[in-house]
Amino acid sequence: MKRNMSDIDRIARVVIAALFAYLYFGGIVTGALGIVLVVLGAVFLLTAVVAFCPLYMPFNFSTYKK
Repeated sequence: MKRNMSDIDRIARVVIAALFAYLYFGGIVTGALGIVLVVLGAVFLLTAVVAFCPLYMPFNFSTYKK
């Protein structure tokens, strides 16, 4: 996998994942929407760690500048 995410993009995803976790585990958002937020947050965190977003690939998009 070739890196296609900038550091700013990665930091934003980690912050959003933390916000989703806070909303769910804080009891603010519950039920099916809460589960969706946790799963989405996990995906954001995983893509931030590996610096690769599979949705960017079909559009030949990259926020990473060498």
